[in-house]
Amino acid sequence: MAAKPVHVGLISDTHGLLRPQALAALAGSDYIVHAGDIGDAAILEALRAIAPVTAVRGNNDRGPWARDIPETDVLRVGGFHLYAIHDIAELDLDPAAAGFQVVVAGHSHKPGQQMRAGVLHVNPGSAGPRRFKLPVSVGRLRVTGAQVAAELIELSV
Repeated sequence: MAAKPVHVGLISDTHGLLRPQALAALAGSDYIVHAGDIGDAAILEALRAIAPVTAVRGNNDRGPWARDIPETDVLRVGGFHLYAIHDIAELDLDPAAAGFQVVVAGHSHKPGQQMRAGVLHVNPGSAGPRRFKLPVSVGRLRVTGAQVAAELIELSV
């Protein structure tokens, strides 16, 4: 019998704005990863109403509410290991050597995905206020056994 896919919603750079379109795109997720610049603890609470949340602190997440949010975190689902960090430039480990299949980072507001040394790197882009002419977006991972696929979703705003 084939393993049931696990869906991981990816969101970043909300900067205090959680759009209904982002919530709709993340609905049905088994887990959610917020890659920083959250902007407000209420964002995490709203996401937790959908699924368990793994969140990292971004460079704009300041104040008492953000104090306990780590700068990096790990999501483990079965044999699947995801490393979350806000700014990929601050990555100080070799994800493949550390056993990670995916690295999720935000910060740039530019959605994208690429394989690097056998590890999928995903930036879901920014789901918060539009920056320049960049799209407003989120992402989704579909994990089936040892296979993982990413999808970037541009939100209609």
